[in-house]
Amino acid sequence: MVHALEEIRRVLAPGGVLLDLRPLSVNSPVEVVAGERVMQAGRLDEPPGDPDDTAANEAMTRVERAGWFTPERQGSFELAYEWDTPDEMKAYIDERWATGKLPESVWVEARRLTATAGAGAKVRVLRRMVIARWRKRQT
Repeated sequence: MVHALEEIRRVLAPGGVLLDLRPLSVNSPVEVVAGERVMQAGRLDEPPGDPDDTAANEAMTRVERAGWFTPERQGSFELAYEWDTPDEMKAYIDERWATGKLPESVWVEARRLTATAGAGAKVRVLRRMVIARWRKRQT
């Protein structure tokens, strides 16, 4: 990650803005949504101290200490991933997410809730996202 930040530093104009946007591992909720109803199926299994989260935090600390960028603002928000069926959700998570494993019991509960919720029910995962704005120092 530091190599990518070095390249960003090289091409970004002095005073330019770097946006840091990434997921935060926090055992994201799995929900079934049917109209206004939101039913909890459980949570993803996201180990604390995820190596990717740790590496990203360390990289940003390193470039701040080096004086490359100055932090201006930081916040967080929830990003909803949504699927038509629990099977689609399971396939997506298994194939694309290195962290955030879907426990079998949560998948089974999502299937049960979807079946009882009726037509149009969706499955979603709410991932906590970190967003920060950094300014490249004037040189």
